Amino acid sequence: MSFVRNIGEPRDMKLGGGTYGFGKGIFYLVSDPGTILVHTRCRTAHGLETRLIGCALWKKYVAKNPEGERGFTGRHWWGVTTGEVVEPLIGAEADAMARRLGLAPFKADETGTSVVMIDPVLEDREPIDAATYLAETIMWHLWPKMLGDPTESPAMTFSVTCDGRNVPVPDPRETRPLNLFVDAYQALKGQEGKDLRCGNPKQFLGRLGLKKTVAPVFEPTDAGRMVGIETTAHHVCLMRPAELVVTYHQGPKPPAELLSYAGVFRADEAMDGVYAKAEPPTHDAWNPHSLQYPESTFVRTTFTRINEALTDLLDLGGGARAGSARVPLGAASNRFSPLMGGAWGIGGATDYRTAGTSGSTGTSPSSSDERSRSKPTNVGAPAPSAGGKSAGAGTGSGATKQRRLRVDYVGDAYLDERAGHAVIVQPFRLPVPGLQRVSAELAVALKGASETEPPVGAEMPGLVGWEDASGGLSATASYVIEGGDGAIWHAIIRPAPDTVTDVTVATQAVQAP
Repeated sequence: MSFVRNIGEPRDMKLGGGTYGFGKGIFYLVSDPGTILVHTRCRTAHGLETRLIGCALWKKYVAKNPEGERGFTGRHWWGVTTGEVVEPLIGAEADAMARRLGLAPFKADETGTSVVMIDPVLEDREPIDAATYLAETIMWHLWPKMLGDPTESPAMTFSVTCDGRNVPVPDPRETRPLNLFVDAYQALKGQEGKDLRCGNPKQFLGRLGLKKTVAPVFEPTDAGRMVGIETTAHHVCLMRPAELVVTYHQGPKPPAELLSYAGVFRADEAMDGVYAKAEPPTHDAWNPHSLQYPESTFVRTTFTRINEALTDLLDLGGGARAGSARVPLGAASNRFSPLMGGAWGIGGATDYRTAGTSGSTGTSPSSSDERSRSKPTNVGAPAPSAGGKSAGAGTGSGATKQRRLRVDYVGDAYLDERAGHAVIVQPFRLPVPGLQRVSAELAVALKGASETEPPVGAEMPGLVGWEDASGGLSATASYVIEGGDGAIWHAIIRPAPDTVTDVTVATQAVQAP
């Protein structure tokens, strides 16, 4: 009755996701003729019972017959017509018709409902593309239901198949940028969460969690565009206590392109009815102008408090997600030069020419004349012409004695992500043949200098490890590499929050055993 016949009824369930009962209308809208089949197995007082009915919800029309014209509402049913209303097929008759229609049969003790949309509108997508879009849309709108606690199953599980082929539903914890929303959701539930309140009249509104990070832009998807998120996240996910996504409220854009933030606001249970009334039938917004005082004030104040929190987050004192940096200068100095005038550090246009005396000897690098350092360049200013990009080290004995060791940087350092954390990646190669031990010197770049000793309580950048061309990572402070083969290696660095990172890769010869 609730699903097939009753349209527009208020919800009859505490904290239920629906309010008007119009959400099921999407099934009819996706069907080109506005027609669906509802196939159900339920428990009754007499045991399990299968039911099958066809329904249409489309445009009204007027039909002519010998008795005259007759109006029709556009609602139609297919089933048992012996009574005053159309009833579903039941039991063996329903099972037989379901088989004839090609519907998947229920297992012996299985219950549930299958909704079949006749001739769905795929908007020129191939079936497999439509299935992929569906899987991604499930993630964007239902990700809170996919999390669960480590000791418990998630509230809901989802699967998508197309012609027997499994189409994975992405894990929000491993998918950018939703992993940042997951972090914000965890912050909401913990001590980092903020209570949002209305002052006049006094009312607790709900909890807000916020996280920001530096991360590369991501490729937009159709599902992401549908919720208004394309290449970066600067949004707050709004939800009621049922934890179904209402919408992604767009906040102010960050001052830097590679800076992203995400928030989650969950309404207090006592306020659920207020926010429910603020939603249109599509359940995709909160509109304070549709309410009367004081409820309109509560919803309007919610957005005011969220925007105040976002303003604080985007200040320099805002908390950053662990493992993130304000900006790694080598990765973004050219792009950010209008925003960072006057800063000094390793920029995208840095001169890496070799310095020092060619006759020095020894097996360990030094800061005076056995190894060159990157020359600080004013960010955004034209760099002097350079003969190449390299950083050198002291010469050793044996085969490498005749040639000065050096590190050739393969392009600028760039921002990337590893295991859900922002990292700086510096590609390099060792052009001189022979065994060499590489190490990294990391510092926080300041105006005119670099800081290698952090202030009390502050973090410093850290080396994650050395990554080879195949993606294998050696998590050691230094690493022995055979030079001269042209292989490209990557130094993986964990930046300190809200800092600019200065990276120098050094090398020294290793005696063959």
